Amino acid sequence: MRICDLIKDQETYQADMGHTVLETVRAIVERNIGAVPVIHCGKLVGIFSERDLMRRVVAEGRDPRATCLAEVMTDDPLAVGTGEELETCMALMRRHSFRHLPVCHEGQLVGMVLLRDILLHDLNEKDDEVRMMRAYIHSMPDAGSGKIPPIFPCKRT
Repeated sequence: MRICDLIKDQETYQADMGHTVLETVRAIVERNIGAVPVIHCGKLVGIFSERDLMRRVVAEGRDPRATCLAEVMTDDPLAVGTGEELETCMALMRRHSFRHLPVCHEGQLVGMVLLRDILLHDLNEKDDEVRMMRAYIHSMPDAGSGKIPPIFPCKRT
């Protein structure tokens, strides 16, 4: 599955790099999200996450009302295109230890994929596979007898 299929109905909150940390954190809390793409002149220039808040604002004693995102965001974040496969995105997230990955098309942000979304998609696929296997097993003629029919009948001599 491609990433564009997973994020097609997504509404992505974006922050401008001139926004303060306080107004961005309020938006994060209100929307129950963990990271925000940061935009400047329509282009993705950074990402601001809960980790950035803790490490670059709280731990350094900065005033969130007076600190703008440009000072504390993660610059130039890794992003993927809309045609990327889910497996590739998950591998990038695992390799770089992050849970939020911006998705861009021709330089414009179109969404954010979350590790949680990919894992839930995989879990749903696995559930479907298990249901199909169970249905197949129960549809076999000797399924209720406890006998397992041989895959390769043995010749008796």
